[in-house]
Formats: sequence, C-alpha cells, structure tokens
Amino acid sequence: MLTRYIRPTISLLIFMTVLLGVLYPMLVTLLGAAVFPSQAAGSLIYAGGRVAGSKLIGQSFSDPKYFWSRPSATSPQPYNGLASGGSNFGPLNPALTDRVAAAVRHLQEADPLNEKRIPVDLVTASASGLDPDISPAAAQYQGARVARVRNMPLERVESLIAQHARLPLLGVIGEPTINVLELNLALDLMH
Repeated sequence: MLTRYIRPTISLLIFMTVLLGVLYPMLVTLLGAAVFPSQAAGSLIYAGGRVAGSKLIGQSFSDPKYFWSRPSATSPQPYNGLASGGSNFGPLNPALTDRVAAAVRHLQEADPLNEKRIPVDLVTASASGLDPDISPAAAQYQGARVARVRNMPLERVESLIAQHARLPLLGVIGEPTINVLELNLALDLMH
C-alpha cells in the first residue's frame, strides 16, 4: 500500500526537478541572452578590444587626471561585488562623520583652488557600495582639476561631461547620472 504513494511522489519530484531546476532556468537564460545580450553578458564596457569594466559596478580612480567615483562601502577591496552592501552608518555615527571629513579633505587637497560646494555623492557611498555613477554636479566639481592636469580647455571637459549625462527615465524617474568609467575612457580617447 505504501509503494502506491511512493512511486508517484518520486516521479513527481523527478519531473518537477527537471522542469523547474533545469529546463526553466535554461529557457530563461537563453531568452535573456537573446533579448538582452549586453545585460545578460554583464553590461560590459570595452576599450581597445579589451574589457574595461561593467556599466553596473564602479571602479576606483585616484589619479588626478581622471574623474573620481563616489566612495565604495565595500572593504577591504573597493567596489568588490562579493561584499556589496551599504556601510549602515547612521548620520550621527562618528565613523561616518570621520569618513566624510577625510573625503572632503582629500578633495580639497587635490584641488585647493576649487571653491565650489562639494556634492554629497563625492563623499558618501551608495546603498550598494558599488555605484558606477556620479551626479553631473560631482563631475562638474572635478572638471577644473581634470582639465588642468590634462592641459585641456575647461570648456572641452565640460562638453564631455554634458555628452555623458544620462537624463532620468521618462524625464522624471530618478536623477541625472554620469557613468565614471565611460567618462574617463572618453577622456583618454580625447587626449
């Protein structure tokens, strides 16, 4: 009598495992690769025939000739996708205050003549700690430094910033952003 229930149960388990554990994921993967090939491959950015990075994960830039990304909250390695997550520091946490103060000092030391207000995204990490984008204001804040170090006219750098600004979805959803890696690669092509 017990075997009467065991055989259909095991058969159903095997069928559902093959259907939902093998066939469905394979179908979704193939469909995703066919309909969204760039996204399915990781939204990779190429430069000179080689992978330079992803549109979705930030990179650390420290050379003054480049635009700098917003700080990463991942440690010990910045922009580590395996350690994604915010710092979880609240606004009254001394560690956050110290980190922001250090970032402000670093920006001021890198460009002591810049009297513009420092945009918040240049001194605070994003929720994931991996954000590849900065605001147009953050790019404009850094524009004079980049132009000076590269011996380029500021107008040319500002034009490049404007070309790389992505507007909000439908003009209202989200904020304008600039992908730092794409902007820096475009800078390297210009100079």
